[in-house]
Amino acid sequence: MKIEFANTINKIDELTWRSLASSDSPFNNYHFFIMLENSQSVCSKTGWQPHHLLYSKDDKLQAVLPMYIKQHSWGEYVFDWAWADAYQKHNESYYPKLVATIPLTPISTSKILTNDIALSDVFPILSEHCQEENLSSWHILYAQEIDEQFLKDNNVFLRNTVQFHWHNYQYDSFDNFLSRFTARKRKNVKKERLSITKQSIKVRQVLGKDISPQELSFFYLTYQLTYLKRGHSPHLTVEFFADILKALPNNILLVIASVNDKDVACSWFFFDEHQLYGRYWGCTENYNNLHFELCYYQGIEFCIMHKLQRFNPGAQGEHKIQRGFEPVLTHSYHWIKHVGFRAAIQNFCLQEQQQMASYFKHCQQFLPFKDQTSN
Repeated sequence: MKIEFANTINKIDELTWRSLASSDSPFNNYHFFIMLENSQSVCSKTGWQPHHLLYSKDDKLQAVLPMYIKQHSWGEYVFDWAWADAYQKHNESYYPKLVATIPLTPISTSKILTNDIALSDVFPILSEHCQEENLSSWHILYAQEIDEQFLKDNNVFLRNTVQFHWHNYQYDSFDNFLSRFTARKRKNVKKERLSITKQSIKVRQVLGKDISPQELSFFYLTYQLTYLKRGHSPHLTVEFFADILKALPNNILLVIASVNDKDVACSWFFFDEHQLYGRYWGCTENYNNLHFELCYYQGIEFCIMHKLQRFNPGAQGEHKIQRGFEPVLTHSYHWIKHVGFRAAIQNFCLQEQQQMASYFKHCQQFLPFKDQTSN
């Protein structure tokens, strides 16, 4: 067995990567990671230093776990700022830390690319690596569920978050989907969609292979504006989006709204054979309910039309519930090197698990369906 940590995806052969990737998700795609690095969206300068775990046996690569040495906690969506603050108050360094995630993408995947190695098999490897290096901890975000007893035996802490996903119960139309709603909730959705027409807004769906340079430029303008409004710089460069369009033209959907032939807003999605993933939204002008139309209703229609089974519109957002998105628990795993902080962080995680379980059940009570439960 040989363990290495690579500072770029380029050290991995694409054919080997593809042989290990068991999913057709764009977020397991070799080019997705390559484009992040080549565009300098993910690099040491942005606080995302590639540090990919390579697991080989008999000189043959058996597994890849994309990882990053982080100098901050931005773009992770499983927030640990309170942990970093606690370290600082005790004159300890929380950064750098080691994180296994899809950069800037809160999407649950297997995370490890392999044919016969369990994600949990690498836990001891990561813990030893953090002990040997100047790394305070390791974190595997948005991964598959792992046996709790195994976590306890390895001092690994579980964290849950709640997302809201849409499920396709073999709907043949948007009206068929709405037929499951109570009368009042159905009326609200129809009213929101009707307001788009009343505001003279036209909406078009453009697949990646058909997105023009002008449409890409408009998208990136709105993407930048979304961050600037919050006082932040955009995480992803325009080069990333241009390159990913070329690499994954059949996995991208852009929905654009226009008024009087002038584009005013858009939303960017990725998709595969099973799921749609809502990622970015932005606008140059504000219109009532336009965010709901572009980010949710258009996505639902796309899923129904293309028979996709699930729509993950992104992290958080209780407002999604009344529009037919159901609560889903996510799982992330955390190991802390500093023994003195473990008990407090473990207690934090246990309390959070209880809160998330309660919140999950609470959210289920507000689903818009007539029977108040999912199928």
